[in-house]
Amino acid sequence: MTTQVDDATRERRVLDRIETARRRRPKLRDEHITMAHGAGGKATAALVDAVFLEAFRNPALEALDDGAHVDAGGARLVLTTDSYVVTPLFFPGGCIGDLAVNGTVNDLAVCGAKPLYLTCGFVLEEGFAVADLRRVVAAMAEAARTAGVTLVTGDTKVVPRGRADGCYVNTTGLGLFHPGGSTLDDESPMEGVVAADDPVGPWPVGYTPPGHRPTEPDRLDRLGMAHARPGDVVLVSGPIGDHGITIMLARGELDLEADLRSDTAPLSGLVERLLTATSGPEHGGGVRAMRDATRGGVATVLNELAMAAGVGVVIDEDAVPVREAVRGAAELLGIDPLYVACEGRLVAVVAPEAADAALAALLADPLGAGATVIGRVVDDPPGLVLLNTAFGGTRIVDMLVGDPLPRIC
Repeated sequence: MTTQVDDATRERRVLDRIETARRRRPKLRDEHITMAHGAGGKATAALVDAVFLEAFRNPALEALDDGAHVDAGGARLVLTTDSYVVTPLFFPGGCIGDLAVNGTVNDLAVCGAKPLYLTCGFVLEEGFAVADLRRVVAAMAEAARTAGVTLVTGDTKVVPRGRADGCYVNTTGLGLFHPGGSTLDDESPMEGVVAADDPVGPWPVGYTPPGHRPTEPDRLDRLGMAHARPGDVVLVSGPIGDHGITIMLARGELDLEADLRSDTAPLSGLVERLLTATSGPEHGGGVRAMRDATRGGVATVLNELAMAAGVGVVIDEDAVPVREAVRGAAELLGIDPLYVACEGRLVAVVAPEAADAALAALLADPLGAGATVIGRVVDDPPGLVLLNTAFGGTRIVDMLVGDPLPRIC
């Protein structure tokens, strides 16, 4: 009995020290940028905190969400931006073009917004084939049509041969925040927005004039990583790691073949289905948080959640869906599938009362056909993610260190 108490005490002390260390602000000790600064893990967090937050600090940015909520003339908008440097440009299941559109659409969707408009910037290398550029642009156009967004402005720059890797793409997205998961069906989504001093209403979805409050609480105002609560359930919308491993195999650097395709896809319809299915009062708080598991994979999403909400997260290894081809390739690369990027998967944290409805909603959509519950939110240890292994043990799932899969998006 004494031995068991001593072991528990030692374990608690170790966890306390880890928790204390993780709650310190990340420090940027590097004098030069490395590939790890773009991997979405610890180095990225340190760079963002020490350089970008330090210079641009404001409430919208400090949320460090996938998009920023801003008010414009009374309308609640969500803005997001992303740059794409994936290599190769074309890969099984997609290319840099549809990847850019889908990634930006998904960042808006998981913030609770209806994606509406995109901008696009190209950095092209001298000598890049016009035929390849046409393929990229055609893929972007098709992806935009599928997602129901319009590309409304853009920019093109050309750099000398050898100064870029063919083509880089930046996309910025604008979405309209829509409470309750409701949609905007009219052809002009901003049409009908009344003046901010209009005292009458009713007002369009996503619009509340200054000085007025919605008649019902806007539950999506509570949508964010910091709103997770102990007892909440963690779901993932399908098998993880498909995109990252597909890219690595497409580079031809591994003596390995597998029937894999990138999972790149627009998730706005899936998100709307999820929010609608969990909107009733019988579902408690409904959806607490969502994030698409891109750079750094599911592990990074869960660590950001744990630190933002000051909670612990416990997941079960056997419950995490991973295709055998992905698992095998990850073993050869010496990486954990939990850290491998997805481009068509979301992680959702929902109130326990909403878990069944959330899972059913995901499973009813082709993009969520492999959805499953992978874990839960707990009180202790706060700020940490724990994995119950298939062998009956427990290990810490930390933030990504280094960049095992460079330029996968």
